[in-house]
Amino acid sequence: MGPLAPYEIISANTNMLLAFVIGIGFGFVLESSGFSSSRKLAGVFYGYDTVVLKVFFTGAITAASGLLFFSLFGWVDLAMVYVNPTYMHSAILGGVVMGLGFIMGGFCPGTSFCGASIGKIDAMVFIAGLFIGVFVFGEGYPMWEKLFMDGFQGYPKLSTVMGISDGVFTLLMIAAALGMFYVGEWAEKKFPQPEY
Repeated sequence: MGPLAPYEIISANTNMLLAFVIGIGFGFVLESSGFSSSRKLAGVFYGYDTVVLKVFFTGAITAASGLLFFSLFGWVDLAMVYVNPTYMHSAILGGVVMGLGFIMGGFCPGTSFCGASIGKIDAMVFIAGLFIGVFVFGEGYPMWEKLFMDGFQGYPKLSTVMGISDGVFTLLMIAAALGMFYVGEWAEKKFPQPEY
């Protein structure tokens, strides 16, 4: 029965070691899939390359389906799976800031480290900006603490908020993913770009 760490099937140190190894594997897959290219990542916003959209949607539905079936088989206790607290106002503001940074820099935090690991200067500059942002946020926290903590919604799951079962929610997410894949294919044909 999982999750493994909360049920003390593995130690906290083993949990951290596994996270480290999985993180390296994740970074390797990101880099080998071309996600260290800012042009490829920016292609999502311009419509000429939607591989990032397809990969992350595939990851989401694979994880959701896996957790659902593992729960049905009694291998994972979903009640023990951590759900992030939701602070609605800061989540919306943070999403806007993150989205603008993604469009302007062509990276998200994870892919910027992939790019930097193979020596890309633009990725290193992006990381420098990232740390400047972290420093400014940390040092100025008392000024925006109220905004950051405002709109607390608890620890909701979308399926609970929507009043549907986890299975129906996963089915809807798969349908949404298939719809996005179709739109992505259409966009790539509509806005083709020369090889980059």
